[in-house]
Amino acid sequence: MADIQEIIDNFSVLDDWDDRYRYLIELGRELPPLAASAHTDANKVQGCASQVWLETDVRPNGADGPVLTFSGDSDAHIVRGLIAVLFAIFSGRTAKDILSADALALFEKLGLREHLTPQRSNGFRSMIERIRSEARAAVTAAAI
Repeated sequence: MADIQEIIDNFSVLDDWDDRYRYLIELGRELPPLAASAHTDANKVQGCASQVWLETDVRPNGADGPVLTFSGDSDAHIVRGLIAVLFAIFSGRTAKDILSADALALFEKLGLREHLTPQRSNGFRSMIERIRSEARAAVTAAAI
């Protein structure tokens, strides 16, 4: 999977939005498959027009706190690409880093807000909130 800087760099050289959409779809195709058993109501992200599932793995990481790794899937190609962008930002990071990251600013920087439908933009925000919620829960669990 591409890291976030690679995604930013690739977006910057793609002038045409059709090319950027194709790149998002390509990113989504690179997502590892989500196990069928993970397509559950508990993993389903609420607030998305498409079906989106997000699975979180939390592991302790000493003084830096818990590290969260995500896997996910969607029934929509563009949304799978948005998931890949979010994973490039958040997956493999500490809960504290996740909570301090500004994914919406990156969303703006990539120009996604003005080129996605309002429903997709709202779904993107719902995915961010789900990831942040998982990070908050991991911080709380680590403090116990």
